[in-house]
Amino acid sequence: MTDVRPSQQMRDLGVVQEGATVLTTPARPFDLPSERDEAESIVDELFAALERIGQVHPFAKGMGLAAPQIGIGRAAAVVQPPGDAPTIVLLNPRITARAGETDEQYEGCLSFFDVRGLVPRPLKITVETAALNGETATTVYERGLARLIHHEIDHLDGLLYTARMRTGVTPIPVEEYRQSGQAWAYDRS
Repeated sequence: MTDVRPSQQMRDLGVVQEGATVLTTPARPFDLPSERDEAESIVDELFAALERIGQVHPFAKGMGLAAPQIGIGRAAAVVQPPGDAPTIVLLNPRITARAGETDEQYEGCLSFFDVRGLVPRPLKITVETAALNGETATTVYERGLARLIHHEIDHLDGLLYTARMRTGVTPIPVEEYRQSGQAWAYDRS
């Protein structure tokens, strides 16, 4: 039996891989509530993909998936926080504020799952999202959840995490990554 590379495993589960134009093209926002049915359908597809992926790979840090990663160029993403917290649905998300304080942690991406990259991100972000009825809501996310949400919003903006890495820092092979199965570490201050 041959070992299947993580990126091939994700491709087999329906995740678009690095190099596809849909991953570097800004996603088209929904006109809500008039496109409610389309938004609901895409969110359902994201949940189904999240379920498939979660059955083959554990995600101690949580997991997110943006519509472009399943080949749909629309501004929808879902984020499953670590633990038993409910899945967060992001429609037309927009970061409206970022904390000045940042930290740098390793991230993975289902669209190039063979490597992990050290990415600086704000410790706190404020995000405005749309509801299916067209109303907007604003939520503040911190630490690991802010990292997950920011990563998915980047996907919707056509950015991969490598665009956020410091100059001269490159991703490392997943085989060298030693933090699988562990939550991101933060000071308890």
